[in-house]
Amino acid sequence: MLKKISVSRLKPGMFVHELCGDWMSHPFWRAQFMLKSEDLHRIVDAGIQHVYIDTDRGLDDQDAVAATEVQAAVEEELQALLAMPDDHVLRVPVHEEMARARKVHEQAHKVVRTMMSDVRLGRAVSLEDAEPVVEAITGSVLRNSGALLGLIGIKNKDDYTFLHSVSVCTLMIAFGRSLGLSGDALRQGGIGGLLHDIGKMRVPDAVLNKPGQLTDAEFDMIKRHPGDGHAVLLETPGIGPVPLDITRHHHERLDGHGYPDKLSGDAISTMARMAAIVDVYDAITADRCYHKGLPAAEALRKMWEWSADHFDQKLLQAFMRCVGIYPVGSLVRLESGRLGVVVEQNEGSLLTPRLRVFFSTRSNGYIKPEMLDLSRRPGNADRIVSAEAPEKWGVDPRRFLLQE
Repeated sequence: MLKKISVSRLKPGMFVHELCGDWMSHPFWRAQFMLKSEDLHRIVDAGIQHVYIDTDRGLDDQDAVAATEVQAAVEEELQALLAMPDDHVLRVPVHEEMARARKVHEQAHKVVRTMMSDVRLGRAVSLEDAEPVVEAITGSVLRNSGALLGLIGIKNKDDYTFLHSVSVCTLMIAFGRSLGLSGDALRQGGIGGLLHDIGKMRVPDAVLNKPGQLTDAEFDMIKRHPGDGHAVLLETPGIGPVPLDITRHHHERLDGHGYPDKLSGDAISTMARMAAIVDVYDAITADRCYHKGLPAAEALRKMWEWSADHFDQKLLQAFMRCVGIYPVGSLVRLESGRLGVVVEQNEGSLLTPRLRVFFSTRSNGYIKPEMLDLSRRPGNADRIVSAEAPEKWGVDPRRFLLQE
């Protein structure tokens, strides 16, 4: 049985099923392991507050709470938080923006790859290269954020670092807009998102993409990347304080257990708090060599569960309202047994998006694609019952997302 337990109650002989925190904040890139004394010390040092244990594979604890109870409480909180309508008006339908968004995404990927390759070779970052990318992404987000937000989930493992930077930039701009930012404030947040991981170019590839558990020395290398990136950007003419802050502090956590400066509470700026949320969301939804990405809806639920220790809860709530509990590109299963991909959020309720249904779980086969607006279904008609992992059904929902 899976149970949640405070780290203070952990002891050797328990089987750790899951660490409650993003995997870039600690060196345990294994998902599950039998707890040993040396592991316990590393968990405490990493600032992890809670873990899930499997009592069928290790010791139990009388104060542990069943995972089903925890998940039910999280779901109840999220349903209440996200039931209210969204007040952002979309300028164009998502299908009209998709073609432009694809071009923006492809061009941004190329520019980021070039910039990061230059840094690896010891060259400086040029804002003249970064600013047009941020401007193009901002334009697409302002027309309809769903198009680019749907595309950022498509990542090649080998290009992850470059695509992650494009994604964080896109998410920062969409997030900032949802909070009422505009003009230079929005642009600076976007530049910070685009350049936040520039310091990873100082980390050896063998460490950055290591499939196994990191040694303490290797994890220390990883933790240096915000400071290294900050140092790189200090040499960039015209760089503003916001990108510098985001780059240095996007791994800080409210409880003071982040890095590199172990800031806590109000010492962490709003932009850095936003970047922390965006960075973790994109990282844990992506496939990497050392873990399988979570479906977006599950990732948001996990982040809300971790939020008391890690994130600004008000900002996280605003972020979830920005992307939706079922973000564009998510695969969902309906009560009817059909699978659909979310193509657009509904302004009236984030729990009833517009879908393109294309698969029947009952017949285990494809069906004729059909658009479905859940907000317009009367009475007891179809509704979302779960987010689904595409590999479970052997489907690629993004094929149907990109249809026009």
